[in-house]
Order: sequence, then C-alpha cells, then structure tokens
Amino acid sequence: MTVLRWLGLPLQWLALQHMLLFLGLGSLLWNAVALVLYPLLPRDTGRRVGRAGIAAGYRVFWWMARTAGMMRLHSEPLDALRDEGGLIVVANHPSMLDAMMLVARLPRSACIMKASLMRNPLLAPGARLARYLRNDSPRGLVRLAVQDLRQGGQLVLFPEGTRTTQPPVNSFRGGVCLIAKRAGAPIQTVFIDTSSPYLCKGWPLWRLPPLPIVFTVRLGQRFEPAHDPAAQLRELEAYFASGVRQTPLHDPHPR
Repeated sequence: MTVLRWLGLPLQWLALQHMLLFLGLGSLLWNAVALVLYPLLPRDTGRRVGRAGIAAGYRVFWWMARTAGMMRLHSEPLDALRDEGGLIVVANHPSMLDAMMLVARLPRSACIMKASLMRNPLLAPGARLARYLRNDSPRGLVRLAVQDLRQGGQLVLFPEGTRTTQPPVNSFRGGVCLIAKRAGAPIQTVFIDTSSPYLCKGWPLWRLPPLPIVFTVRLGQRFEPAHDPAAQLRELEAYFASGVRQTPLHDPHPR
C-alpha cells in the first residue's frame, strides 16, 4: 500500500510541497558542491561529473515521488540511449518537469539554459560545471551545441521553446535541425505523454492536481541530418503534432 492511499487531501498537498522543497534544497546543495569543484576539475572531467550529479539528483527525486505514490514516471525506453554520444534528443514539452524526466535517464546530456540563470549565483554553479549551454545568442548557441556533440555529448532540446499552450504542440523554433546538420548528429524524437495538468503552462506550484501524476515516455522516429534544415524542421513539427497523445489519469503500469 502506498502512502497516497491513506493520506487525506491536506496531507497529500503537504507531501507534494515537501518533495518540491527537497528538490530545491538538493539543488542548492549540489550547486554549492559544484562551486568548489568547478575550478578544481579539468573541463572534460567536470562536464562528466556535473552531468552525472544532476542526473543522480533527479533520479532520487523520482524515486521519492514513486515511493510516496504521488507521481509515476515510465521512462525506461530512454535507457537505450544512455551511452550513445553525439545524439540530439528532441521532445514535446507539456510540463515543467520534462527536462528532469529526460536528464535523469541520460547522464551524458546537456540542456540549454537561459543566460540569466547561468549568471545566478545560487543556480548557475551546477550548470557551469556540467557545461550546459547558454542561450546568449542563436549563433553562439549553435556553435556550443555542435562542439559538445562532436565531443560525444548528448543534447536535450524542446523545439517548442516553452511548455505547450496550443495542443498538440506549439510551433517549433529553428535551431535543432541546423545543429544536427553542422554536427552531423541524428535527431532522436521522444514523446512525453500525460493527461495531468500539473506544472503545465499556467499551473501554479502550490496547486494539487489529481493523483497520482503519471508521465509515460516513448521513443519515436530517428531523423538523420538533412541538407535543408528548414524543411526538416517542418517535417519534425508535423511528426510530433501527429504523434503526441494523452494517457489515462490512472497509472498504466501499476506497481
């Protein structure tokens, strides 16, 4: 029997907020460690340690969420990509938790960070140690992404740019297919399915959704780099628009 079965709504709400608080405190602790490690470790070692540390922290969060019965994440298909370097992983973006889902299973992956966050003294050290990519300028971002992919990294991207507001997907932003062409890197599509509204665009952190919150991750088609990035971007958007689906609110794989 999970904790969820005997918690009333007020305690369920408190349990959810405590999990988010744990996530925040864990992030602050790791950033303090990363602040010390950043000047001490060589670049490649720091990148590897930084990314693995972030992935491990997210795995602990998902373990806690499952143990409490609050959330269910079925992301095992991502394990097939775990050790594959030079790969762009592209997904739809229904929730604020999407990057955490992917990075938890892909410890070699990098994410794109807002330049303002990369300057935040409380949040930036971990991202700098992991050599996450800044979005200061489109040209600079493409250059950094290509360099990272050629060095065997993985890149997690959400072409919608923000969480979905116009289902099934927002209009895709350029960049991903240009990066793929210049790096010679394939694009692996990933679908994140959920019917939970939790942390979608406009959903506040404090609001309790129907429980359990269920996310299911599916691997989609793989696209090789194309000669015409603009045409491929349109193809990619159409593929996601036709492939996104919602899952029932109940857990499809109860444990």
